[in-house]
Amino acid sequence: MDTSALVIANVARWLNEVVIGLNLCPFSAKPTRENRVRFVVSNAQEDEALLQDLQREMELLDEKSASEIETTLVIIPNHLQDFFDYNQFLNWADQLLKRNRWIGVYQIATFHPDYCFADAEPDDAENLTNRAPYPVLHIIREASLEKALEYFSDVDEIPEINKARVESLTAEEKQKLFPYLFGK
Repeated sequence: MDTSALVIANVARWLNEVVIGLNLCPFSAKPTRENRVRFVVSNAQEDEALLQDLQREMELLDEKSASEIETTLVIIPNHLQDFFDYNQFLNWADQLLKRNRWIGVYQIATFHPDYCFADAEPDDAENLTNRAPYPVLHIIREASLEKALEYFSDVDEIPEINKARVESLTAEEKQKLFPYLFGK
């Protein structure tokens, strides 16, 4: 298995076992089951190259319908390993959305092995909801999200439900679901 295939396999496993398996995102199962989630490995090692990869993926989403590609996970195994650097890069990603008039068209959800919410401590379990094997930029179609939200009445409760779910995991379950966090 080549490096990109291994990276994608690790993220697909995380998506299926953590995000879908723990029901952290009630909108993710259907497009995953229907093969409408695109996994892309960015080999970028600097911000500008990553911005170019991100732009190419949004341009591809512009060309394809949601029935072909619902969403894209841009996986970054060789850059932004430091969570502070990753957060700083998000400012550039926001500028890319603005410059290309993609505000309201796409939004970017963020995942990182060292993800830490602003009001949380690094070891708080709630951070597990956004901890992926690699830095990931998840490009979401706003129109699809709005449509999905019509079917979920308790959307505002999702973060608290997710927090409770990951806090209830045993140490063994955490090691099984997040093996990349325990090899550090």
